[in-house]
Amino acid sequence: MKTWTIEFTAEAEDDIDSLDRSQRIQVDKAIHKVLLNPLPHSEGGYGKPLGSKQSNNLTGLLQIKLLKIGIRVVYKLIRTDEIMKIIVVAARADDEVYEIALKRMYII
Repeated sequence: MKTWTIEFTAEAEDDIDSLDRSQRIQVDKAIHKVLLNPLPHSEGGYGKPLGSKQSNNLTGLLQIKLLKIGIRVVYKLIRTDEIMKIIVVAARADDEVYEIALKRMYII
């Protein structure tokens, strides 16, 4: 089994910093759980692949849903270096998280 490492974009670090303490703890637990196997479900992992969400093409990105607190974590796998790159951590308000992910996926 591969050992993956986590990296955050600067913007994702800001996202984490903007959460309250209890949200931060839950997000951290979810990320570390998925880190054990961040591959897509289709490859036996925990990641939920994103495709086209309305007019946003997010193919290649995956998400973690924290349903109870309404937060999504969007990440990209850099398979060559075994890195789980966190792109955005945000509330799911009206697909805003997906619009943010689309903007940020090009700065990786």
